[in-house]
Amino acid sequence: MSDDDIEDLQVTYPGAGTFKFGDSAKLSAKLIKRVRAGQKLATSGALRDFADDPDAMPKVGRCDIAANWDGTPALVIRTKSVEQVRFCDVTEELAHAEGETLEGWQRGHKAYFERNGGFDPEMMLLFEHFEVVEDLASRPAMQTEDKT
Repeated sequence: MSDDDIEDLQVTYPGAGTFKFGDSAKLSAKLIKRVRAGQKLATSGALRDFADDPDAMPKVGRCDIAANWDGTPALVIRTKSVEQVRFCDVTEELAHAEGETLEGWQRGHKAYFERNGGFDPEMMLLFEHFEVVEDLASRPAMQTEDKT
């Protein structure tokens, strides 16, 4: 993928930020696959991660580009809602929106946060509910080999 492709996405989706799901190539591919299958309709992160870059915070109505682990664009999503919730207050419904059971969500996210800045059951999270606007695998210039 070239810089021209990124610029084209910025023209098509002005103001879009770019982010990656997960913290490894394997996890990123797994989560993108869940989004493509319609199983993952939300994502969450530690609120503290946005302290230094508040513009990176999801905004209702804005489109953002979810990148593959190698940085190539995978999906364009639009934020439908954003809410702050403590880790210990995450419900089965919120976990299900991320494509998981509550127990699986707690286990996986606790490990993720321990790897990425520390875990506290009272920590504030930012939950973003989204919809897929465009799966960029359908764009011929952006097709990449699926490594899941």
